[in-house]
Amino acid sequence: MAQRRTDLAVEAHQLWREGAGEGPSLPGVRAEERERDGFPVTAVTIGSPEGAQALGKPEGVYVTIELDGLLRREEGAFRRAVEAVAAELRPLLPEDGPALVMGLGSRTVTPDLIGPSAVDHLLVTRHLVEGIPEHFGSLRPVAASAPGVLASTGMESSLIAQALAGELRPACVVAVDALASRSLDRLCRTVQLSDTGVIPGSGVGNHRRPLNRETLGVPVVTVGVPTVVDGATLALDLLERAGHRGTDRGDLPGGEEFFVTPREVDQRVADLGKTLGYGVSLALNPSLSLDDLVMLLE
Repeated sequence: MAQRRTDLAVEAHQLWREGAGEGPSLPGVRAEERERDGFPVTAVTIGSPEGAQALGKPEGVYVTIELDGLLRREEGAFRRAVEAVAAELRPLLPEDGPALVMGLGSRTVTPDLIGPSAVDHLLVTRHLVEGIPEHFGSLRPVAASAPGVLASTGMESSLIAQALAGELRPACVVAVDALASRSLDRLCRTVQLSDTGVIPGSGVGNHRRPLNRETLGVPVVTVGVPTVVDGATLALDLLERAGHRGTDRGDLPGGEEFFVTPREVDQRVADLGKTLGYGVSLALNPSLSLDDLVMLLE
């Protein structure tokens, strides 16, 4: 199996199966397919150290939603996509308690804008619940931050998240970030939800300090969208599609220095940022409807 970079557990599992052929299943790893509001959903559960090592992912639950209908702008797709994200995200969250949402990424690099864009469309309620409890006391307190990146702030995102978590004492942190995929077919059309935390910058090989239960002291649920594929991974994928198997990543020097993103990435990121912001809001406040959110946010 040629090495390919991917942040998606469903792709890592697929790559392992391609390498293993018709052999036995991977112990402690289970993949289930279903449908949610018309969108295909795949849930990969990694429940053993052996499975985590084989797939290169921490133990936990990874839920992938394919939002092709949103990309095609099908009728009612936005509503269905928001409700699908909310429904799949909700079981990964604590049932109650304050929440902190972190929109990771840079506002100056479009493929990295997923996190900040989601925060821009998030229902932030902490100040309302505390300040006007007679009107907003039934809502879950939600705070949000889009801290930027190390190059623009001089601080690790995890350091900022740790400081905020220490001050606000949330029941959970929801981290929204851009990811990398192995395939062009998943770029800006797939959402991965997981309960394992996130390593900022991992999608482009710029690994930073992780945001997870160990570093923040509370559960960290991640919401990610693949927006880039690295050059070497793309070349391997295209060669395989053309029937040229057996090429190794080492035969493509320099490919890891380049990243490819869709031509319409600005519009796709805008659409997905809004979808994720609304979806996270509904997951955190299930008593609200999408119509309620539209009234409150727009």
